[in-house]
Amino acid sequence: MTEQTENNTEENVEELKVASEAETSSDEPTEVEKLETELAEAKTKYAYLAAELDNTQKRFERERENLLKYGSEKILKEMLEVVDNFERTVDAISSDEDEKVKNIVVGIEMVKKQLLDGLKKFGLEEVKALGEAFDPNFHEAVAQETVDGAKEEEITKEYQKGYTLNGRLLRASKVVVNK
Repeated sequence: MTEQTENNTEENVEELKVASEAETSSDEPTEVEKLETELAEAKTKYAYLAAELDNTQKRFERERENLLKYGSEKILKEMLEVVDNFERTVDAISSDEDEKVKNIVVGIEMVKKQLLDGLKKFGLEEVKALGEAFDPNFHEAVAQETVDGAKEEEITKEYQKGYTLNGRLLRASKVVVNK
């Protein structure tokens, strides 16, 4: 190489060093620092979005489970009216002495039992009431009376049975409570 070329190369290297030092000494971030900042922001956004997706999936799964557990609630409430009508019918005609009527009562009770057994498969359970302590979470007091031998707040009569669906109250028992 010629002497002049060497001098030019050395000058170019010196200029680059000076320019590089000027860039690092200024308050403006370098290109590498900018990229590192953008990468950190992208990682933060990614972590946030991943957490949001996970929460959405969990919420969707909870809603799906609740829909499967309690989705039949409206239908079951309507079916309980049918069960109530069976019970009223049996109560009205069960004291009749006619043999045909007694057979009808047996048939109605069989159909009612079959219906209730079918509803139990979907999570329907009867609320215990008669002889139990009054619980406002499961019982609705429609009257009070004094009964000898019964404890205070004990349920003495049940006008309408209550039911739960998979542990959630579907309909409260309508009861009479001892004073």
